[in-house]
Amino acid sequence: MRKRILSILCMTALSLTVLTGCVNKGDGGGSTGTDASTQTDTETAADTSSTEGTQADPDFYAQADMSVLDGKKIGITIQSLQNAYWAGVMTALEETLKANGANVTIVACDDSSATQIGQVENFISSKCDLIMVHPSDAAAIEDVCAQARGEGIKVMCWDDPMTNTDGNWVLNNTDLGIAIGEAAGEFIKKHYSEDNQAQVAMINYPQTTILLEREEGILQGLENTCAGMYEIISSQAGLDPNQAQTAMETILQRYPDCKVVTGIGSGAMIGTDEAIQISTGGSIPEDMGVFTADVTKQQLEHLSDTTYPARVAVGFEGSDEDTGNACAAMFALILSDSLETQNVFRGLTLISADNADEIMKGMK
Repeated sequence: MRKRILSILCMTALSLTVLTGCVNKGDGGGSTGTDASTQTDTETAADTSSTEGTQADPDFYAQADMSVLDGKKIGITIQSLQNAYWAGVMTALEETLKANGANVTIVACDDSSATQIGQVENFISSKCDLIMVHPSDAAAIEDVCAQARGEGIKVMCWDDPMTNTDGNWVLNNTDLGIAIGEAAGEFIKKHYSEDNQAQVAMINYPQTTILLEREEGILQGLENTCAGMYEIISSQAGLDPNQAQTAMETILQRYPDCKVVTGIGSGAMIGTDEAIQISTGGSIPEDMGVFTADVTKQQLEHLSDTTYPARVAVGFEGSDEDTGNACAAMFALILSDSLETQNVFRGLTLISADNADEIMKGMK
């Protein structure tokens, strides 16, 4: 039985650079998860280091009067539905909204700003009460969101601290990285020392600003918890599971003693797990572990399966249902003019074998 660390824990997210609830191309976007469509133009990344906002927790969402959703027409446009994270969360969100009497339409822009602008324009024409955008390019849709608000329509952005909105539901990617690094660091402290340093590999994606922030946070988290007990022996790009598996296979060929891996998304965990399972034959040593972001069904399965090295995934509200319910509560707060600040910072949840089965119950 593998030793597991860190049961469910809500982390406080400070206001630094925030963008993707889960940035994913082939894993859990999540936030942004890592299956969601990824912003590749770093020029559009918003610096919110001085942005003020409200930190969300269960009590924050509990104050929402969900009855205000009854009869409301809601339009949602997201980057992509072609990944497990967004498909699951949007299914849960739609169920919650309909259960509360709302009429909802969910569309994907397939990471095209022009398509997304047209979708928002259609929502305006159909006289929606609220429009939610998960932007392909936040700057590109500011004007059409301003147009919607000019028509009396409420606007919420998922991920980006936009200007022309009534509320932004955002994530601090630096803090997300720190949580991953500290989880790995606590594991390293249990199994390694300054005289027996852990060889740590990083599965990253520095081409995207928000994922570079996660990587930098991971490094900070490692230093916070286990300075002098580890060595970063390799950093390889791996956004989706196939890329991450290939990257990890390359790392293991050069560094066969590498036993700790940190990564920026669910693809990093899934792909790395597969590579390590093959190399070890499913016999995972206690001092081997993988630590990444996001929460998908496959990650939860890996966390509960001792033939994989997955140890901790840092997610957001929890399951698909948890995230869908929280997002619906955001809609209710915006529709009732109850937000005190434009930016609401999402919390983080550490997921391990201890709570993976419980979270699985709320996955779609």
